[in-house]
Amino acid sequence: MAVPNIVLCLIPAILALIGIRKLRERTWGYCKNNVKLSNKVAIVTGANSGIGYEIVKELAARDAQVVLACRNLKSAKAAITEIEKQLNRTVKLIAMELDLASLKSIEQFAINVQKICPEINLLINNAGVAYPKNQMHKTQDGIEMHFGVNHLGHFYLTNLLLETLKKSRPSRVVIVSSFLHEKGKIDLENLEGNIQGVNLYANSKLANVYFCRELSKRVENNGLNVYAVCPGWVYTSLFRHSVRWYHYILVAPIAFFFMRSPKQGAQTPIYCATDPSLTNESGLLYRNCSPYVSKIKFDDDIALKLWNESERLVSEKTK
Repeated sequence: MAVPNIVLCLIPAILALIGIRKLRERTWGYCKNNVKLSNKVAIVTGANSGIGYEIVKELAARDAQVVLACRNLKSAKAAITEIEKQLNRTVKLIAMELDLASLKSIEQFAINVQKICPEINLLINNAGVAYPKNQMHKTQDGIEMHFGVNHLGHFYLTNLLLETLKKSRPSRVVIVSSFLHEKGKIDLENLEGNIQGVNLYANSKLANVYFCRELSKRVENNGLNVYAVCPGWVYTSLFRHSVRWYHYILVAPIAFFFMRSPKQGAQTPIYCATDPSLTNESGLLYRNCSPYVSKIKFDDDIALKLWNESERLVSEKTK
């Protein structure tokens, strides 16, 4: 039976598309080290799904004790069960409740985690939220949600754990930002972001990078290294509030070439958390397991003012 001409044309076309996809994947970077993390303690926020889940799984495979800091404790426990099934062994994972939209929850988490983990070697600030531009959401403390969760929540958490991280040196803080930080702007007069229609998500991701830069200066020569990472365009549930069913159809052709799996998106955070070659580097931004030169011209004065304003906000909201 003769094979239809359309099939003969489709087969090489599909193979060519797959080949192009594979070539793109080779440029995304892969964490190639096999560093063991026995006796090391890590905290990963937003750890029950997406990039966070893949980071936890890799750290667990390297024998680290990992705290899954998640808003939904049930989902965190389910993630632990799934990781143990995939690794086919019992792992040292602990599920703990952390709601980054509540400064009180962050404070309580910091107290609880330091009781059971007197040493913390890795803090991976991965959790994040994203909402449509035409929607305004607030944290429990009345702060615009993107700034409150993506930046201020992690800012407060990191500072509460800072002395333990220093004491546990060598230690690292990895802050998951985004390439969308290049579309962001830091408005020091309106950090709480009470403006609809602007890219509040991008603003918060830019704040992540500035936080990395300022924190690295403050802990210099303390055995604590800080890295910001852009994981790439990753297929996760992050934009579930913004994406409708028809968006998947419209974006599918582009996504095939550019969108990464959560495991691929986790490679740069894992690299910054584990690679020995970064021991003498701190305060830099990474993408594809390499230093990344942003289009943003970072201003040290803005970094300092953002830090001071973040401290003021936390102090004001926790009185």
